[in-house]
Amino acid sequence: MGGRTTALAAAGLVLGLLVAGVTSASAADPLVSRGKAVTASSIEGAGFEAGKAVDGSTSTRWASVEGHDPEWLRVDLGSEHAISRVKLDWEAAYARSYRVQTSADGSAWTDVYSTTAGDGGVDDLTLSGSGRYVRVYGTARGTAYGYSLWEFEVYGVDGGTTPPTTTSTPPAPGLGYPFGSRQTPYAAGILRPSGSTSTLDARIVDYYQRWKAAFVKQNCGNGWYQIISPDAEFPYVAEAQGYGMVITATMAGADPDAKKIFDGLLKYKLAHPSVNNPDLLASEQDTACRSVNGSDSATDGDMDTAYGLLLADRQWGSAGTYNYKQIAVRNINAIKKSLINPNTNLLLMGDWSGPDNSRQYYGSRSSDWMADHFRAFRKATGDSAWDTIRTKHQDLIASLQSKYAASTGLLPDFVQDTNSSAKPAVGEMLEEAATDGKYWYNACRDPWRIGADAAVTGDARSLAAARKLNTWIKGKTGGDPNKIAVGYQLGGTQINSGSDSAFVAPFAVAATTDSGSQAWLDALWNKMLATPIDTNTYFGASIQLQVMITVSGNHWIP
Repeated sequence: MGGRTTALAAAGLVLGLLVAGVTSASAADPLVSRGKAVTASSIEGAGFEAGKAVDGSTSTRWASVEGHDPEWLRVDLGSEHAISRVKLDWEAAYARSYRVQTSADGSAWTDVYSTTAGDGGVDDLTLSGSGRYVRVYGTARGTAYGYSLWEFEVYGVDGGTTPPTTTSTPPAPGLGYPFGSRQTPYAAGILRPSGSTSTLDARIVDYYQRWKAAFVKQNCGNGWYQIISPDAEFPYVAEAQGYGMVITATMAGADPDAKKIFDGLLKYKLAHPSVNNPDLLASEQDTACRSVNGSDSATDGDMDTAYGLLLADRQWGSAGTYNYKQIAVRNINAIKKSLINPNTNLLLMGDWSGPDNSRQYYGSRSSDWMADHFRAFRKATGDSAWDTIRTKHQDLIASLQSKYAASTGLLPDFVQDTNSSAKPAVGEMLEEAATDGKYWYNACRDPWRIGADAAVTGDARSLAAARKLNTWIKGKTGGDPNKIAVGYQLGGTQINSGSDSAFVAPFAVAATTDSGSQAWLDALWNKMLATPIDTNTYFGASIQLQVMITVSGNHWIP
């Protein structure tokens, strides 16, 4: 493709405004991006890292994953600069629609250029803007491939502004999505707790370090890491390992050991296959890390291990010791084969569930219904069946809320009769006859799982379900998180008194979806900060950590 030059007057297509007190630079300003720290939303693979776009060589390039929008490339200039020019040297995989954006903190972005008519080649843009960070944000590809730049050049002058000091760990080089980078904007109107992003992130890093010290173990050798579960029937359960893989992949950039821990957790997963499908994880291990109690799978564990692997692929690429993407796809395909009821397209509770036990075969657990995970599986495999599966679960959520929890939105731990008219479980479905049909220690995660999809995607059905939950609990407690009970009947009657992070924290994610709930969200956030980690229960602490990540804007769908 032939090169071309585009110059834009400030009064024309330039969308950004100069920050007060920053002087516009001239066209002769120096190149300020060469060799600077750079991150990207993704890379196609080894050899196409983000740094290749600022190395001064037109024979090396950054390339994103193929077939996905949006994607972006961001350079950190190290301090506030007045920006006068951005030069983009596109490879054949160019952007049809893209924006050039600036930011003071790497979180809030201002457009300084936008086009929907990109045609590749060289875009040499004269513009006006300011910021420490500059990024190219591609929203529509010009080809079927990805986005690729031979060089990304930023010209300007140092504005003399000292960037704010934060307690967050600087992003590690080469990461696809370092913690705190917030590369995926949440849906319009989604709240986050009051305070600067650096302050929120510092709180999360502190809580993560305490969670890590309490629950991340190497108790069985072999280079394995395990998440210990002192409050479960066995010391190591699949659900905990799934939480660990998601958390450590997300926290890369804040923890220099994140990849080492993730790989140790993955090695542990691969060494403990389910007897029914070797690409699933056996659900329980004893103190010697031997699989026990049937050595079959638990759905929630595999949902998260597959999701964690996709996060790892985006974070570190798949050219190292483990091909994360390949293992993830095998895990996802195994979920489809062994954990989806082919008659209802709904999740089973484990790969042990078959048509010989009709009650359990047509039962399902509400906390497994993770719409954002289904979206990630669809993207990773290209299999449209995941769209159908997601829709079926969203249909079921809407039906249950309408028929059985019209005033609360609460879902039961388990449902039955999914092949006819699904309803809350009557009697024991899997755990306890007294609570399997109530909002108890499985369903307590639902506001988080539903709210996460709503916040990131803006999906209307997820938003409606999350807002229903939020409206009820905020009214039920009068805006006081200390009044959130341990368990409820679906009509809203409290089951137990006391307080548990597993019940309190998830409602914070639902609160982010309601523009009138800032004070309520802040109260929930402060309640979480004031709650010490109980080293005897991985469950509440692991849920709260993931909730903190999500409500702060740090959750993303790979």
